[in-house]
Amino acid sequence: MTYPPISDTRPDQRGHAPHGRRPRRGKRWLLVVACIAVLGLIAWPVMSYFEIPPFTDKGEAITFGKQQEDGKGGTPEKSGDPNVLMPTGAYPEQPTIETSVSDGTKVAVVTITGKKSGFKGKVWLWAPKEYDDPKYAKSGFPVMIALPGGAGFPKNYWMGQDLKLQSSMSQWIKEGKSLPFILAMPVLNPENHDKDKNDPMLGTYWDASDIPGQPKMGTWLTEDVPDLVRSNFRTQKSRDGWAFMGSSTGGFAGLKSVLQKPDQFKAVIASGPDVAPDSHLWKGHDAEKAANNPKLLAPKLIQSGHPDVYLAFQVGTKETSALPPIQDFVKQYTKGPIHTKLSIIQGGEHNAASYVPAMENGGLIQWISQHMQGPKPAS
Repeated sequence: MTYPPISDTRPDQRGHAPHGRRPRRGKRWLLVVACIAVLGLIAWPVMSYFEIPPFTDKGEAITFGKQQEDGKGGTPEKSGDPNVLMPTGAYPEQPTIETSVSDGTKVAVVTITGKKSGFKGKVWLWAPKEYDDPKYAKSGFPVMIALPGGAGFPKNYWMGQDLKLQSSMSQWIKEGKSLPFILAMPVLNPENHDKDKNDPMLGTYWDASDIPGQPKMGTWLTEDVPDLVRSNFRTQKSRDGWAFMGSSTGGFAGLKSVLQKPDQFKAVIASGPDVAPDSHLWKGHDAEKAANNPKLLAPKLIQSGHPDVYLAFQVGTKETSALPPIQDFVKQYTKGPIHTKLSIIQGGEHNAASYVPAMENGGLIQWISQHMQGPKPAS
């Protein structure tokens, strides 16, 4: 048999390519595979962003803390620190992944029926990377309950990644400006009365309070939500590890809760808050309304002389209606056990987008971190 020279590109009689050459069919397959790979690389972040399966882990069960994942259903090893409370498991509902943060951490969501309030609602949860650091495996972490403004239902807008609360917190922790707070982000109100402009109840809020005849939103925020956090995380028994943060109506809720229950909560960052309850649902319940009024709670705390609380306020220069009442509150009640810090945001507006970066720029996250207790590393 006579073979063609090596330089000949024609296949032999059996259809094989001559020695030293790839078959053209192989080239075509390589090109197809390369194109698919390139398209996959392009599509992956897009489909992941829009949470299109299988490019997302949304909905998957999540357990916070590697030391809790022993695979045997056992309880985490106890800490020798008497101030550390290991996860209680009081709420058996399983949190699931809601979204991912740029640093790889996850925001989870769980629906519970509050054992003390009876209210059924959603809570979003986030833990910083430090929570899984082996040196903090037996340490209790501080908790910040982050509350939204507006209706605060059916979602708490702090759980979304557009406002960058979690990614900002991660950066502040890394830079030593903030303690590594666990974030709990519950719904603020039992329903949304802002959804329909023709609704006669438009603008109805529950003032984060137990208004007679209404869902017990005060108990939900100050009792059930903390119990849920304790159920899933290593926390601190003392008030040094518990704080609020909120904007607008959420800022009022945090301010009121700290003044109302200073034995449970030590600090708050209140952004553009109201400083007095104003829900029309209080009609006929003046005594209960007074028990939820920061302007009346503050003097009582001053008179008692303890415990110390740290109230951090921030308000934008464009919030012309909110600024004077906040300034008056700070001027009148900064005494005795009430410590305040007011940051005025130049050009700031009444919205969450103004408030997140200002928490750092105004020094508020640094200030409350200085007065609270972080996790203690293993010696």
